[in-house]
Parts: sequence; C-alpha cells; structure tokens
Amino acid sequence: MKIAGFTIIRNAIKYDYPVVEAINSILILCDEFYVGVGKSDDDTRKLISSINSEKIKIIDTIWDDNLRQGGAVLAIETNKVFDAIPNDFDWCFYIQSDECVHENDLNKIKENMSLYKDDQSIDGLLFEYKHFYGQYYYIGIGSGWYKNEIRIVRNNKKIRSYKDAQGFRMINDHKLRVKKTGAFIYHYGWVKPPSAQQAKQNSFHKMWHNDKWIKNNIPDKKDYDYGNADLLEKYNGTHPAVFETRIKNAQWNFIYDKRKVKINIKYKIIFLIEKLSGWRIGENKNYKL
Repeated sequence: MKIAGFTIIRNAIKYDYPVVEAINSILILCDEFYVGVGKSDDDTRKLISSINSEKIKIIDTIWDDNLRQGGAVLAIETNKVFDAIPNDFDWCFYIQSDECVHENDLNKIKENMSLYKDDQSIDGLLFEYKHFYGQYYYIGIGSGWYKNEIRIVRNNKKIRSYKDAQGFRMINDHKLRVKKTGAFIYHYGWVKPPSAQQAKQNSFHKMWHNDKWIKNNIPDKKDYDYGNADLLEKYNGTHPAVFETRIKNAQWNFIYDKRKVKINIKYKIIFLIEKLSGWRIGENKNYKL
C-alpha cells in the first residue's frame, strides 16, 4: 500500500500557519509528501525545505489573485498538487496547513486505509473534527462548525477539490462514497496571536470578495477581536505532540464570556437537539456515508 500526503501553502510565516506541524503529524504514514508552495512574500519555501525528510516533494506554483469568488483558487491549487501525485499511489492524504492529526489516531487511520484499499466502492475516508478557537483550551461546539470532512481520497484523478477546498467531489459533482475512520482532525485555523489572525483575515477574504466588500466588512485594526465567538466549551484533552512548542509559546490572552454570545431561539433549539441526540438539523454533508 502506497500513501502520498499533500497540501498547499503560501505565506506561512507571514500569517503564522502551522504547516510544518501539519505535515509532520502525518508524514510517518506517507511514502512521499507533495507540497504546493505558492509564490510568497516570505520564506515559506525555505521553511518547507527545512523539513528533514526525503519524502518532501515541493511543487512551485503561482496563485491567481484575480480569482476572488468562493475561495476557488484554493481548490485549483489543491488540484494542481493532487494531479502531480504519481498513479502508483493507492491513497492520497490531504491535510490543510492549519490542521493536524493526533499521534494516537495514526494506527487507526492506517488500518482503515489497509482495510478499504481494494474496495473500489469506497472513494475516500472521513474524519471527525475538533475546531479550536481563540486559544488551545477552547473548542467550538456550535452548528457553525462542520463536524466531518473527507481527508483521504483514492488516487483517482476524477476526484476534485470542492469549492474552497473544504472537501472533495467527483468531477461530475457527485458526492464521494466514504467510510468513517473514527479519527479526528485538529483544526487550529482560529488559534493565532490576534495580530496574525487579523492579518490573515485581511488577506484570506480577498479569495472570496472584492475590495469594496472587504473595506465595508473587515475592520481596519491591528488585532483580531476574538470576542465574536460562537458557542465554545473548555477542552481538557491532549493535543498532538507536534504542537507542544506552539502551545507553550501561546502567550496572548483570550477570555470567553458565554453571556456575550449572541444566538437566537432557533439556534438554541437546534443546538439542544444536537446535544441530546447527536443529530444536527440541516447539516450539509459533503459525502455519502
């Protein structure tokens, strides 16, 4: 069984993306790891080159900054890297530059890939999500956070990165047929120093909106306001070992005041039903289980 890892990244240092930790968290499972490095304003390429592994294969790309609708450039860049993976690989493990896998889940993931390797009725493997917000000790629990997504796909080039690269679909827009892994993706995109988070927001929204929208909707300030939190709860579990240094160095203050969370009655009812039954009303499932 041959496994290729892949991801995309640009301006990792400028916007404080934990891409090295993301790659290292699954590198042990991969025979090779393909990294699409977009032309950057910092030393992102040097950062990726510093990963001490012969498995790393860098693909230099140039992002089209004129694509400013729906985050489409992210899917285009993801497909560039996916298409570069040789055909002799069985599975392709996609991880985004702000995601991570816990070492405790690695054996479980490998077992699933082995189990379904020859079952052509299975297009991909599904992960549950832990979305961290503000600091490493709070996790999002509201319905605004997606619960599951595909992160391992068969090496079938009819599979395409979907919309803003959150998940995958077939080239004809059909949903992938997947099996659950029982493993988690740890998502850290909303845990950064406030200044880095604000800088990321200013840049990130350019992949969705024009300058007028950004001027009217993104505050012109130095630090991001984490006070706009959705429902959160305290996280008492462990983090992937590769994140130990980042967690130790996370010195900014984050205070979660549940009383300031603005949610309407409908949202409260939906949340309560999910908490009691596990069923999320109206959940958009980008896959066929």
